[in-house]
Amino acid sequence: MDDRLEELRALIERHARPDGTTAIDGVLVSKADRSEAPSASMTGTVLALVTQGEKRLALGERVYDYRAGQYLVASIDLPVTGHFVGATPERPALGFGLILHPAAVAEVLLQAGPGDLPRGGPATPSAIAVSDAPAELLDAVVRLLRLLDHPRDRAVLAPLVQRELLWRLVTGEQGALVRQLGLADSSLSHVARAVRWIRDHYRESFRVEDVARVSGMSVSAFHRNFQAVTAMSPIQFQKQIRLQEARLLLATHPGDVTGVGHRVGYDSPSQFSREYRRQFGVPPSRDAALLTAAAVS
Repeated sequence: MDDRLEELRALIERHARPDGTTAIDGVLVSKADRSEAPSASMTGTVLALVTQGEKRLALGERVYDYRAGQYLVASIDLPVTGHFVGATPERPALGFGLILHPAAVAEVLLQAGPGDLPRGGPATPSAIAVSDAPAELLDAVVRLLRLLDHPRDRAVLAPLVQRELLWRLVTGEQGALVRQLGLADSSLSHVARAVRWIRDHYRESFRVEDVARVSGMSVSAFHRNFQAVTAMSPIQFQKQIRLQEARLLLATHPGDVTGVGHRVGYDSPSQFSREYRRQFGVPPSRDAALLTAAAVS
């Protein structure tokens, strides 16, 4: 396994770009040569493999640490805070990512033969999970990233290796979680429907009963499943989205803290300031100044 990780490190070092993209659609590589303060972001639906260093993510009250040779799966696009731990220019943190599309997972599931897929697993798994990467998964990642050095082969071979990676995921330790991503009527898909609705309407007040109806679940089942998947209540989730959007707006409108708070759904400036400070550690006016200074430095 060490040989595979060494080759992956060399491939990622060679092909890492500032925006994380590669010449293969849906394949990401990352390099961080310093450990910064935890920052807020959305996970996307993704397989994320660390090949060097360590990364830490927080989702609600849950914290996920994963290091070289381990992978994280996120099955719903959720608001998290995260950062690489202990990265230095001499030993940067390196990672591989593969965007997971529900339709592609569903296609792999449909092609599986009777009895090919493992049984069991939680009915409503958490949206994020961490596991050790098995040799077969690492082999596939190595072959996929090798294609970055072989442009002629990419168009034909990359989709085949990506399909193999999906197969390794749906039959692996976190297979129950990944399989639910591709099932139209799974509890995960119902929660994902609610997540999308809240993200699209995050500025608006809502009744939980209405979001439960959108998700296709009873109120009691919705509460239970939403908490299990996201580690947050629907109202807490909405607050996370509001504050992340506010931080993005403050980067471009640093002198309009009250206006930004109102635009993301806060009627009370004091409540906005209080919740923003609790989330990001500094009040919005101070954070706006820090963001502006970082942008010009």
